[in-house]
Amino acid sequence: MSKPIMQDIASSLSVSRVSVWKALTDRPGISEELRGKILSKAQEIGYVKEADLEIKPPARTIATVVSRPESSIFWMQIIHQIAEELSTQGVNMLYTHLPPSYEGGDALPAVLNDGSVSGIIVLNIYCQPHLKMLSELPVPKVFLDSIPSMPYNSLNGDLVLIEGRAAIRQIAGALLDNGKKCLGFVGDVNYAQTNMDRFHGFQDAHIQRGLVYDESLTLTGHLQLNKHYEQISVFLSSLIKSGRMPDGFVCASDYIAHFIQRYFTEYGIKDVALTGFDNNAEYVNVANRITTVDVLTKSMGERLANKIMFAVNHPNTTSEVCYVTSKVLYRGLPG
Repeated sequence: MSKPIMQDIASSLSVSRVSVWKALTDRPGISEELRGKILSKAQEIGYVKEADLEIKPPARTIATVVSRPESSIFWMQIIHQIAEELSTQGVNMLYTHLPPSYEGGDALPAVLNDGSVSGIIVLNIYCQPHLKMLSELPVPKVFLDSIPSMPYNSLNGDLVLIEGRAAIRQIAGALLDNGKKCLGFVGDVNYAQTNMDRFHGFQDAHIQRGLVYDESLTLTGHLQLNKHYEQISVFLSSLIKSGRMPDGFVCASDYIAHFIQRYFTEYGIKDVALTGFDNNAEYVNVANRITTVDVLTKSMGERLANKIMFAVNHPNTTSEVCYVTSKVLYRGLPG
């Protein structure tokens, strides 16, 4: 008769092999009740210790949860670097997709809460119901960005934010100091906390100079998925019709900026300054042409991978909120 193995314990209790391994190796991530059942079953069936069977513990797996990564190479570069960095530590990365919006009855993929993953990295998720469900998972989590309507402490995990308030304050300030007295801002400020931060930087630049920005020159409301250009076009057309086109637009991202530049090209509009954020090379009509902020995706991926592994290895550490700074790249503006 063959010697019992971990899978025998797992099968008899209808739990994962990872849960059995955690119990037998005294690792965190399972309840004390389940740990007791597993240890009792191991004794009952005469389980031989893992070392005696020369069975290696299962490799850890980190889930990277993403929505709409196809919308930008920016996100794919971060995901690739996460996978690469985790692999150097002998950790697997599991790609997990969530839809961009919540449909009644949505549930998270079972793999996120059945003990299969040791931790979760959350990218490009801006749907509040999905963020709430993710926050309730009893595993270490690291979020890259969040939404303004969710307090930081409600995420139950680490939060990494790309610093944008100071960067946009610097960009908008440079425009104002060099003859651009009338500026607009475009970006859905409630879509992401980073968008809100960037809008606050735009406001700061005016306040510091004793100026008041014109709210009619800002487009900060909801921008529908796949309808950005249509909505931005309506906004810009209304400014032209009223004769109130600003001296420049500060945009929440290069993605937004490339829609404005597309409109300018189509309608022959010139001499209106345009700035972005992310230094994203995929939008060729603005890439390497406009002032932007250089977000280093390689460094960001490495940082997220190392942060989740720290959280996994130190489960009793309190959660952290951190801002990652990036360099402003001036193009056509004084540096």
